Amino acid sequence: MKVIRRIEEIRKELKVFRQGRRKIGFVPTMGYLHDGHLALVRKARNDCDIVVVSIFVNPLQFGPAEDFKRYPRDERRDLNILEKENVDVVFIPSAEEMYPEPQLVFVYVEKLSEGMCSTFRPGHFRGVATVVAKLFNIVQPDIAYFGEKDYQQLKIIEKMVRDLNFPIRIVPIKTVREYDGVAMSSRNAYLMSDERKVAPFIYKALSEAESLFQAGEKQAEILKNKVRETLESKSLNPSIKVQYIEIRDAETLEEIDEVNTKAVLAIAAYIGNTRLIDNIILE
Repeated sequence: MKVIRRIEEIRKELKVFRQGRRKIGFVPTMGYLHDGHLALVRKARNDCDIVVVSIFVNPLQFGPAEDFKRYPRDERRDLNILEKENVDVVFIPSAEEMYPEPQLVFVYVEKLSEGMCSTFRPGHFRGVATVVAKLFNIVQPDIAYFGEKDYQQLKIIEKMVRDLNFPIRIVPIKTVREYDGVAMSSRNAYLMSDERKVAPFIYKALSEAESLFQAGEKQAEILKNKVRETLESKSLNPSIKVQYIEIRDAETLEEIDEVNTKAVLAIAAYIGNTRLIDNIILE
């Protein structure tokens, strides 16, 4: 496994594989890896000749009051994990390598970058789309892998690839959950022990709304209220503070009043100071 930190070097390394017609799979991450990341890596390993993983905590996607400085990092641990997964190349650039001068060019995907998380994290998806576009130009993979937990992000990346004609196939991977249903996330590391005990109720609330949908309920407002009522009916300590509960068309991310086509039921909530997101697909 090669660890590369310079753009020029990784381009040179991958050019050899590309000339040999080796299929390159790419998994972009911000590190502090968990089984959700590894599901992407293993799918890439199964599909491709060469697997590239990037580790880069992107400053462009963090707001001034967000957790950029305290975002969990453990490079040695991540490299040990990736070596066991038979990853071929790990790209770990510095912020100075990725942004050697003030960034004046940005990628912004309209409509899909509105509402949901972007309401509370303005500029976040502009930072995500910009860094992913840069990474795609650096790595030039054949296939890239993204998790469905970050559903709005996934749809933004898919649209960016189509509209900008990147010759890359995007493969979505279903959300990987812990034993009690909590969606795997690097930010779970922030949770105190009492907060971690409360976290499963987010998925339980989504699941109860899904059961109501499967029983025939199609009205979005009723389904959203079911999630909220489930969380509020529990005597949770600490409490879960809901930031949003939304139901949107699964492809366009447009708001819908009635679920007649595939839709995403998404939630963002705080437990203590930790913001968690999750979703369930209704179809």
